[in-house]
Amino acid sequence: MGKFPIFFLLLGLAALAAALFGAAHNQLSYSVGPTYFTAFKFDQFGIAGDVSPRLGAALVGVQASWWMGPLIGLPAFLYGLFAVPQARTYLAAGLGAIFVVVLLTTFGALTGLVGGMIAETTGLLDTYLTLRDGPTRSDFLRAGFMHDASYLGGALGLIAAIFPMRRARKIDQHRATQEAANAAT
Repeated sequence: MGKFPIFFLLLGLAALAAALFGAAHNQLSYSVGPTYFTAFKFDQFGIAGDVSPRLGAALVGVQASWWMGPLIGLPAFLYGLFAVPQARTYLAAGLGAIFVVVLLTTFGALTGLVGGMIAETTGLLDTYLTLRDGPTRSDFLRAGFMHDASYLGGALGLIAAIFPMRRARKIDQHRATQEAANAAT
């Protein structure tokens, strides 16, 4: 397979990874903040009342995140398309980039959850919160912080996703230099 089809494959895999991450992420965030979904997110995403809350949370996660995968991966995948000489190295680096983004986004989500729990316990943000007819304060802080921090983790992933591509480029350049040296002898 050539590098151009791999580029589109990577975009599709990034969308799939982001959708699966969103569904799994929302299972945890629903556990720590159910009213964040029932009083806010389900209405925002048009989740019908007869859908089970867990399925609804997963659907919200898929809808909210699938598009982030290709968006975050696009710069790294484009860079790799032109900078990484070998198609198989490009594919491996693309999969590595997706893994790095998922890892950073997971770290962001968990950091956000801890931050939300700290804000809940300390009351640090209470003067800035005005929650009327919506999620409870604790659910909003825990699940809301978790969601926002996930996007920040994804933004960091946008930068970090370049590194597997740069490494792949160096590997291919080194491989070509070795092959040239071996052919000369």
